[in-house]
Amino acid sequence: MIIISAKELMARYNELRQGDIFVGKLGAGELKSFLLVDLLERGVCCVPSPLSQIISGSKVIQALLLNKWMLPNTLVISRRKNLIDAITRYNSLGIQSVITKEDRMHCGFGIRKWDSVETLYSFVSMSESSYPFILQPFMENFTDIRVVVAGDYVEAYTRHNPDNFRMNMAAGGSSSPFLLDEEKEKLCRAVMDRGRFPFAHIDILIASDGKYYLSEIALNGGIKGAAIGRTELEQRKKEITDRLVGKYEKK
Repeated sequence: MIIISAKELMARYNELRQGDIFVGKLGAGELKSFLLVDLLERGVCCVPSPLSQIISGSKVIQALLLNKWMLPNTLVISRRKNLIDAITRYNSLGIQSVITKEDRMHCGFGIRKWDSVETLYSFVSMSESSYPFILQPFMENFTDIRVVVAGDYVEAYTRHNPDNFRMNMAAGGSSSPFLLDEEKEKLCRAVMDRGRFPFAHIDILIASDGKYYLSEIALNGGIKGAAIGRTELEQRKKEITDRLVGKYEKK
């Protein structure tokens, strides 16, 4: 049996058996991870992979699983003790300004800049609902790159806003084509392999010293500024999905 939508999945959820295939993405919500784990345990094949769906939907999970590709000293703050430890760590490294990323917030709306971790602590210590979030050193000068990968198709472009450190197009930024070199594409492919992403929208930060780091990754994302159109991109993603479904059917 092949299920091709989340609605159909929920309607026939208890009918699924080992070897059945679910093609689609579950919406964000507290039950998403539990449902995907249950499908895995029951031997139901999922396209895109459950791991990629979980990673794509949570910046915090990305920082946990993909941390080695991210800016050094990127931390997941899940409770007050983590933040107290971060104060000591960042102060010992001479790190002052920091940013936080709110989990499951998109288009740059969940990114906030703080003068110090101590200032951040004074704010969030009054509200336990702020956790979990990502904490990173603030990078003063960097180039923001969006990379779109769908099989052999790879396209990259810069996003720039001289009036806002949030470079997202939604924040009023502009874009220009970017020639992605082999090493940066290797980073993208390595991150996709780790997260079992069949296709991806990947954000990379290039520091002033030329070093580059993963910022975020998602199964879907904006393509404002890209040469490829939405219709063509979705067709490429469908072709990849169909090939994966075909492989599962043969097993």
